[in-house]
Order: sequence, then C-alpha cells, then structure tokens
Amino acid sequence: MKEFYIDDKPIRLHCKLDMPAEETEKCPLVIVIHGLTGHMEETHITAISRRMNELGFATLRAEMYGHGKSDGRFEDHNLFQWILNGLRVIDYARSLDFVSDLYIAGHSQGGLLTILLGGLRNSQFKAILPLSPGMIIPEGARKGQLLGMEFDPDHIPDKISLPMFDLNGDYLRLAQLIHPEDAVSKYHGKVFIVHGDEDEAIPLQCSIELQKMYDDCKLVVIEGDDHCYTRHLDKVLDAISDFLEEVR
Repeated sequence: MKEFYIDDKPIRLHCKLDMPAEETEKCPLVIVIHGLTGHMEETHITAISRRMNELGFATLRAEMYGHGKSDGRFEDHNLFQWILNGLRVIDYARSLDFVSDLYIAGHSQGGLLTILLGGLRNSQFKAILPLSPGMIIPEGARKGQLLGMEFDPDHIPDKISLPMFDLNGDYLRLAQLIHPEDAVSKYHGKVFIVHGDEDEAIPLQCSIELQKMYDDCKLVVIEGDDHCYTRHLDKVLDAISDFLEEVR
C-alpha cells in the first residue's frame, strides 16, 4: 500500500494505492470514491477495494475536498469541487505506467461523481461502477427537498444545519445546476449499478431509472440491504466480482 497526496491546488487530496496480491507488470486499476460525509476507511469502501485487489485489480482510493484527510472544510465542499478533484485523480491514475485499463467506482455522492466523470472522460474508462448513486442530490436541490430537510429552492440560506452536519448554501445552489442525464448521454461503455432495496438515503427507484438511461448497464438489487451495505456486504462484493470478471 502506498499512501500519498495528489496536489489539486490550493488543496491536497489524500489517496491510497493498493496493488493486487500477485505481482504483475501490468494490471487494471479502479479509482474508488466514498460518499457524502464518508472517507476511504469505511467498511464498505475498504471491503470493495480488497475484493478488487484479490481479483487482480489495483485500487486508488481517493478522498475528496473536505473529507477524510484531504484538505478543505467539509461544510465548504460542493459537487463542482468534487468534479475538479476527480479529474485530477483520473489524470494521476492515467500517468501510472502499470495501468492497463482504467475503471471508476463511487458510492452515494461518489456514485453521482462517477456518473459525471464517466461523461466528462467517456473514452478513458473501460467501465464505471456507480454504487447506490446519489441521483437525488441535484433533483432534490432543485425541488427544495434533500437529506431530510425542506427549503425554498429559490431562496437558499447561506448555511444549512442538519442533525449531523452543516452545509454551505452554495452546495445546494451549485447542485441545482448539475444535470446527470447529460453525463449519462455521453458515456456508452459498460456500467454496473448495485443498490439495496431498503436504502434509507437514496431510493432504489433512482437506480432503476438510471439503468434505463444507459446503453449497456447492469443493475443488481440487494434484497434487504441498506445504503452502506451493512447487512449483505458479501452479496455486494460477489456482484461486483462477477461484473469485473465479465468485463476485464
């Protein structure tokens, strides 16, 4: 494991690069991104990374602005910053000599980011894996209903206080400008979505509708599981394994 920072001035992004158990001159690499309030050491993120390593994939776990050990304050982060962060991480991954093919996987808000980056860099990924993707974030910001709170979408306050954390009003203002369907229309490679049917944060229906929008997309529904796969993580890992073995 190699731990380091990627410069994305004026901040640094905390990253860890894990290689496959068996040494090889070339191998595919998966960029793995956490969700809102998350970090690279969450149980589901580390388990997904380890399983990919076992399958012969290198993984590059990256923490976005204001999360984990990356620079920036959480309450100041927004999706535009995350998009720019993600582009820098992709550039770093593409500079690595050992990488044969590039993939990206992200959970929740990281899943939304995966969709957006797939559209922006549509020729650079062999496949993308949005995991329980946060498709409701832009839509909810436009409707005035998000993360269990209601607000006037035309008069967003400068600070949004939630039970567990605070957000800058610009997070919602900028989220209103994001239309994931534009990114979806630009990506024509293989897509894998996994989603628990008892997800308390992102409705399963979001992923059902998302699957219909892609040209080549597989959706696996994990019965009885929640947003972070605390009940059936083994089934999630097996589904990811089956997909990666199929597309590699």
